[in-house]
Amino acid sequence: MRKPFIQSLFAAATVLGTSIAPASAERCEHKGKVDMGFIEIDKDITLRRMVVHNARSKGTVLFLHGFPETSYVWKDISIALGDDYEVHAFDWPGYGLSSRPAVETFSYAPKDYADVLQKYIEKAGVDRSRLTIYATDIGALPALLLALREPDIAKNIIVGDFAPFNRPAYMYESLQGLKAEPAASKIHEHMNKTSDEILENAYRRGLSKEEQFDLPADVKGDMIHGWSHGSLTSADAFYHYYAKFTRDQDFLEANLDRLKTPLKVIWGEKDIYINKEMGVEFSTKIGAKLDVLPGVGHYPHLQKPELTIDEVRASLR
Repeated sequence: MRKPFIQSLFAAATVLGTSIAPASAERCEHKGKVDMGFIEIDKDITLRRMVVHNARSKGTVLFLHGFPETSYVWKDISIALGDDYEVHAFDWPGYGLSSRPAVETFSYAPKDYADVLQKYIEKAGVDRSRLTIYATDIGALPALLLALREPDIAKNIIVGDFAPFNRPAYMYESLQGLKAEPAASKIHEHMNKTSDEILENAYRRGLSKEEQFDLPADVKGDMIHGWSHGSLTSADAFYHYYAKFTRDQDFLEANLDRLKTPLKVIWGEKDIYINKEMGVEFSTKIGAKLDVLPGVGHYPHLQKPELTIDEVRASLR
C-alpha cells in the first residue's frame, strides 16, 4: 500500500505545479530555494515537507501550521528568512499531502502530534541548539507537550492563537462544541459539508472589511486540494484532535512547572476563535512575554507575515 500512496503524493504535487524532490535528494545549498519533498516518519506516516536550505545558516526555523492550513502558508515567509536561516515546515498528518493513517493506529491527538514533531526533528537532522519552533493553532500544544518531555528540543519556542488550557469560555462556539459529544459529531459532519465556506472564510472572520485579506492563489489551492487528499478529510483529523484535546490540555496545565524551554507568546487582538485572554492567562502563568498584535485576527502569519518574520529574526539573534 505504501508505494501507491507515495506515488499519489507526487502526482498531486505535480498537479499543483510544485517542485518535488525525494527527501533523500533534497539537500541543496542554493539560498532561498524552496524544496518540497517527503520524509518517512515511521511505517504509517510520511510527511510532505518544505525546506529552504542555507549553507551559511545562522540558525534553523521550524514552522507548525494550524487548521485548515498546510505547510504552504509558510512559503513566502520561508523564502524571506532563507537568506539567513534554514527553514522547515511540514503538513501535519491529516493535512495537505501528508499521510492519513487509520485512527486505530494513530489518534491525531495533540500528544500523537508531539511524537510526530519529535520524529521529524530527529529524522531531518535539525540542530536543536540553533532551532526556533514557531507554532500556531493546533501546532502549538504538541510543541509544548514535546518541550515538557525534552526541554532541549529547541533554543526557543514561539506560540500563539491556540488553547493551552481547558477554558471553553475563551473559545469560538463551534470549537466549544467539538470538545464533547454529542455536539462534536454534529459539528464534525457540518464541517465536512461546508468545507468550501471554511476554506474561503476561516481567516476572514472577526476582521473588519478593511482588515480582511485574500490568500495567495497557490496557498488557497493547496489547502483546497489537501482537504480531502486520502481516506480522511482535514475536518476528520481536526475532530479526532479534539477528541483528546481536553485530556492533553489538562496534562499541560498540570505540568507547567516542567516547561523549561524559553517561550514567547503572540496573539491576534481580534482573534475570535481563541480569545486573547487565553494568551494573557497562559503567558502570565509561565512568565513569558506576550505580544498582542493590534488589528490582527487568528492568522497573524497570513494577515501580517512581516510581523512573523520579525519575531523569528529576533528569536535567533
